[in-house]
Amino acid sequence: MQLLIGVACMSMVANLQYGWTLFVNPIEEKFHWGSAVIQVFFVVFILCETWFSPILGAFTDRIGPRLVVFFGGILCAVAWCMNALADSINFFSLAAVVGGIGAGAVYSACVGNALRWFPDRRGLAVGITAAGYGAGSALTVIPITNMIAAKGYQETFLIFGLCQGAVIAILALFLKGKGRIEVLNEVGVVKNYRSMEMIKEPAFWVMYLMFVMVGGGGLVITAQFIDIAKSLNFQGVDVVIFGVTLSLLMLTLNLNRVLNGLTRPIFGWISDLIGREKTMFICFNLEALSILGLYYFGHTPAFFLLLTGLVFFLWGEIYSLFPSINADTFGDQYAAGNAGLLYTAKGTASLLVPLSSILAAATGSWEAVFWGAGILNFLAALLAWFILRPLRRKLVIRNRRRNR
Repeated sequence: MQLLIGVACMSMVANLQYGWTLFVNPIEEKFHWGSAVIQVFFVVFILCETWFSPILGAFTDRIGPRLVVFFGGILCAVAWCMNALADSINFFSLAAVVGGIGAGAVYSACVGNALRWFPDRRGLAVGITAAGYGAGSALTVIPITNMIAAKGYQETFLIFGLCQGAVIAILALFLKGKGRIEVLNEVGVVKNYRSMEMIKEPAFWVMYLMFVMVGGGGLVITAQFIDIAKSLNFQGVDVVIFGVTLSLLMLTLNLNRVLNGLTRPIFGWISDLIGREKTMFICFNLEALSILGLYYFGHTPAFFLLLTGLVFFLWGEIYSLFPSINADTFGDQYAAGNAGLLYTAKGTASLLVPLSSILAAATGSWEAVFWGAGILNFLAALLAWFILRPLRRKLVIRNRRRNR
């Protein structure tokens, strides 16, 4: 029940990130600020969502998830209501700050709760919880798109903001934290690191760097999806499936949301079986190939649909793998706060979004952006296997000797 409540809460905040691309063009048509400026609001949201997570996670470790998630739900509703009223860059930026803190509260509390309730299957449990965030917006892509077209983006912000916030606040009342637990690591030694201890370990910073490298490519494609599709001449293109005519972009967006959610429990479960680093090595290499394949071969509707699906499927697993490997390495007692600190890497990665807009504008194509994302994924795969794996082994051996 706790797991399902966490999934539902996560699905309610998913639109704050994954639904943003649907609002970019309507906002641009109204204010003519340029997409690069509007994407700054997205970056501000991600920065606040992630960089406040260590504090929000620490509160979750101390007082449990209920109040943290309730607080987050209220802020998410307020943020989208502010977007509905905003008429200046500063007002949109403030709304992004409020929404980022709210989404970060929900995300860090739900993931931290899953880590503590299911220490022996944390890859799967965190993957299922994170799936709500990855796939939660799939059900609302078409309703949001239709409402924007019929009533405008402002009323859409208002109605969906109030509904999403209310659902989170109500569900939060049924959340329950798990008490202190002691979990043995793979060599049978208990060691729970506080955040200030964790940041002194090289293994943590390798994880952080890898998170930035892999997360950046996915965030760039998420935020710039409509513009990338335009560059490939897919704006306004329809496809016929089983006799039904569908918008290619809407179909792709929905499929991407679903795949981005499904990958989290799938690869979380696989990593429980074969190990985190091995799973990372496989996924990050395949993600690099998919990103490059999308640019060079995604020029027909079928291949565009297939390759964007692969990109999102092979990217979303980072949100189950990194919290899990973090708790594997540094213990469960302070898992929410520690996972929140690692999650700030997503905020750092979001800084690549406006840089990608600038790079694409300067070069006149997305080729350099796609190559950069592909190379970063290749490097992250190598770091997982050849750097992180030995560092974690040394850390476990050292803790084992200290506890003798």
